[in-house]
Amino acid sequence: MTTLQSFTADRIGGGTNLVPDLAGKVVLAVNVASKCGLTPQYAGLEKLYEELKGAGLVVVGFPCNQFGGQEPSTEQEIVKFCQATYAVKFPLTGKIDVNGSGRHPIYQWLTSEFPGDIEWNFEKFLIGRDGKVKKRYPPATKPDDKGLLQDISDLL
Repeated sequence: MTTLQSFTADRIGGGTNLVPDLAGKVVLAVNVASKCGLTPQYAGLEKLYEELKGAGLVVVGFPCNQFGGQEPSTEQEIVKFCQATYAVKFPLTGKIDVNGSGRHPIYQWLTSEFPGDIEWNFEKFLIGRDGKVKKRYPPATKPDDKGLLQDISDLL
């Protein structure tokens, strides 16, 4: 059976594969964008990460420009924006596609486990410590959503 550990995802800016650092962790994978109405979710995602990283949660942002061109920035600009505006410390990958023929292999896997194209920016997938996808959440699901928090708690 395929797990998250079967894939690679380079850190933003051409860095090394971050997937090995996720082994044994609960992962919230989120496709992100800097110029979206949902962009303020970065603040909640960072808060969630800071509060629960010690318990084993990692939020991973996957920048994507497939929805209304809302992530047109370079990777360097994305990092600067995220740090300056939302003090983001959770890991970000390089820019990827989450839909279509160029869909990143991680998103091919995520959407095969929970079928359907990604609807918009800030769609979320919860992955357990075993590396298997547990749940999918629509973009409007905020990081402080009670159901999401309960699901995370159940896996921690």
